[in-house]
Amino acid sequence: MKPLQSQTPDVAGLAARKAAARLLAAVLDAHTPLDGLTDNEHGHPQYKALDARDRALVRAILVTTLRHRMTIAGLLAKRLERPLPPNATALSHILHVAAAQILFLDIPDSAAVDLAVTHAKSDPRTLRFSGLVNGVLRSLARAKDAELAPALAATSEAPQWFSERLTAAYGTDKARAILAAHRHEAPVDFTVKADPDLWAEKLGGIVLPTGTVRVEKLQSSVTDLPGFADGAWWVQDAAASLPARLFGDIEGQRVADICAAPGGKTAQLIHAGANVTAVDTSKNRLARLKQNLERLGLAAELVQTDLLDYRPAELFDAVLLDAPCSSTGTVRRHPDVPWTKTMADVEKLAALQMKLLTHAATLVRPGGRIVFSNCSLDPIEGEKLFSAFLAETPGVIADPIQPGDFAGLDPFLTTDGTLRTTPADLALGVPGISGLDGFFAARMRRVG
Repeated sequence: MKPLQSQTPDVAGLAARKAAARLLAAVLDAHTPLDGLTDNEHGHPQYKALDARDRALVRAILVTTLRHRMTIAGLLAKRLERPLPPNATALSHILHVAAAQILFLDIPDSAAVDLAVTHAKSDPRTLRFSGLVNGVLRSLARAKDAELAPALAATSEAPQWFSERLTAAYGTDKARAILAAHRHEAPVDFTVKADPDLWAEKLGGIVLPTGTVRVEKLQSSVTDLPGFADGAWWVQDAAASLPARLFGDIEGQRVADICAAPGGKTAQLIHAGANVTAVDTSKNRLARLKQNLERLGLAAELVQTDLLDYRPAELFDAVLLDAPCSSTGTVRRHPDVPWTKTMADVEKLAALQMKLLTHAATLVRPGGRIVFSNCSLDPIEGEKLFSAFLAETPGVIADPIQPGDFAGLDPFLTTDGTLRTTPADLALGVPGISGLDGFFAARMRRVG
């Protein structure tokens, strides 16, 4: 009897499915961020080898697989006589990639099943399971109309550590609402230089209470939209646009934007009339920031340096630190985040933020303002860090944001005068236009 041999037939669509499974393995097994894997210039070789259409398909498969990972896992498990062994990750990834197509994407079930079977046959690790792949996926396709909705209702799409942190921070109901929001693709938000009503009409969107223009789904690429070439706006989540507003009137002031790239907040500060110094550790990220500012017709002093070593010749009137964080507030846009981060990462990043904030406070003159922000949902990186910083840092006091200070911000103010947004906030009736990224922001003043 001849031994089983893997086959690699030239089947249309197979390369895309193989790439999707390979990249899913990189996310789940190696904790590699999805954006890096799917970067058109520096991404994974299997991804870059695909044409533009297949790249878009791979991206859609991966985002969908990660966004609904627990529901997919549950529906697959019902069809297995026993759980897959821990070393059967390659098989698991093939099944998840196919199941995402069957359950959530506009791809014929037969194509998803047949390509998954062919994929299994082409890999020595999964060749002997090709019959199982066929049986499980065909069963899933037959039952999806009856089983998908109940499965979605009974499942939270997050690893245990992330669900537990959300529940501890926000309570059961709010945590569930946040996780439910993560199932929906985030809308596209624009910060406009002027006349948001006009740009909402031109872009086919609405104006949010905060002044951001929101479009549920783009019909073309960002670069093809009206106003792009003229620098009339920039893409920026509504929550991300709030921290820079907390300084109030900064006309003519010297303001440092620490950890500035890619530059949305930098652009806001410049547009508000400040003389801005943008500081970042990355040469490449600063180059991207410069390109963004040039399109917008804006200019700033750019400084590349280790942030903890930065010592300006003259202290600033204000400093914005939008600190590197776990990014757990951006799961709607980056559903890989809960699967590539751990609680240890959150704690490590919180310690870094404390160091950066302590240093940032030394860069502002007495009487000057400091705004600290990040896109984490975890209080360890937000409310608790801020409280600990004030307790440990003489010469810096809280400068609470007051109700009515800024248009549209009151729903997001805490009793301590800080700012907290979550994807479950800003409910506008339809999931596709509701919600914001999770953000924390606090304002302080140096007094000594």
